[in-house]
Amino acid sequence: MSEACPLCHLTFPLSQLESHVNGHFEEDELGRDMELARNIELEEQIALASSSPRTLSSGDKTAKASEQLLGNAQCGEIHISEKIASLISCQIRSTFHRVQEGLMTLLRRSLEMESENRQSIITGHIDHYQSSRGEDLGWGCGWRNIQMMCSHLLMQRQDVNKVMFGGSGFVPDIPSLQRWLEIAWEMGFDMYGAESFNYKIYGSRKWIGTTECAALLRSFGLRAQIVDFGSKMGETSRSWGGQTANHIWGPMDKFLQKVPGASSDLFNHGNLKCYSTSCGNGLQILVDWVWNYFVDQSFFCSGNDHRVLVSRKTPLYFQHYGHSRTIVGIQSQRIGDGMPERRMLLDVDPGQNTATLERSLRENDGWQKLVKRGVHTLKKPQYQLCYVDPGVALGWELEQLKTIHRMCSST
Repeated sequence: MSEACPLCHLTFPLSQLESHVNGHFEEDELGRDMELARNIELEEQIALASSSPRTLSSGDKTAKASEQLLGNAQCGEIHISEKIASLISCQIRSTFHRVQEGLMTLLRRSLEMESENRQSIITGHIDHYQSSRGEDLGWGCGWRNIQMMCSHLLMQRQDVNKVMFGGSGFVPDIPSLQRWLEIAWEMGFDMYGAESFNYKIYGSRKWIGTTECAALLRSFGLRAQIVDFGSKMGETSRSWGGQTANHIWGPMDKFLQKVPGASSDLFNHGNLKCYSTSCGNGLQILVDWVWNYFVDQSFFCSGNDHRVLVSRKTPLYFQHYGHSRTIVGIQSQRIGDGMPERRMLLDVDPGQNTATLERSLRENDGWQKLVKRGVHTLKKPQYQLCYVDPGVALGWELEQLKTIHRMCSST
């Protein structure tokens, strides 16, 4: 299989695509050096903490949160607690273009101005984190989606605010998130994925996906779940990471553990849910799943218009090979008598310019092409979604979250 480069649009084999995209930025070494220099203090402080243990204050709330996540730490885990304490003190708040009134408020207003035959359900809050040239353009979409997910969690859930990023209350920049992921790996979350990165991601431009998002969030006790959607059973087998596309696992999870003996259109193992598209409707099942995810009435919180409902459900990290976005809602449109409803995903892309998106929504001009995505646009063979269930795991459940399982069905 081959894919087009998102920057120059030339086509390359999948095995060469990441290297090619990164090559676009080889000549911009000055920008990379500035990024690394900006975070050199973070590097030095964490290294210092690794070699110079110190005692955490029992009155420090952030230290208590870290201790709670570590549970009954063995002597070998004290080193991790020191890294956490150091990172809490020196992590850097990520910058982003702030949208006055909020991006989701503008989107809701635009949706309310559409015709009567549409109903939309959107998530309550999200800040848009835009990839930028010289910092992460071409490789950082996964980190930007994590930032968008975290902006929602920190704003909407007080229980999460207390445990994420040491109780800092803000979304860290990409280098700080990379450090948090390294700590998650060291704590034992997603060890198979960690081994593929050699437990190191800080300062790297390697692509990440839903698995790394889930591992990072789970390390704070969040119940992050992954859902896989594969291509239709019976279509031509295509190689992907040593597996075949007519199995239903997704593109970025080759390091997840396989749970043998499962065969069904729906699998639910508590850690990862998989859906087969063997019903013949292609990836319509993905769009229908997103509708059912947001339509849960027990999570509705507000809405000035019955056509636009606001849900407390988390946004969805939406992944396919080579790129990812954040799904912030879904819209259903009645076409006519006897016709099935047409459903459109509502998503925001880290590659979009935030100011352009804001202006389009304020002027109610052209925003649909930036936000709406129909099933006909889903042309990749495999997709993954990541979301977060309510509550914070502790003790035995937190230990269970360290392993992300894979369930699959053969043809």
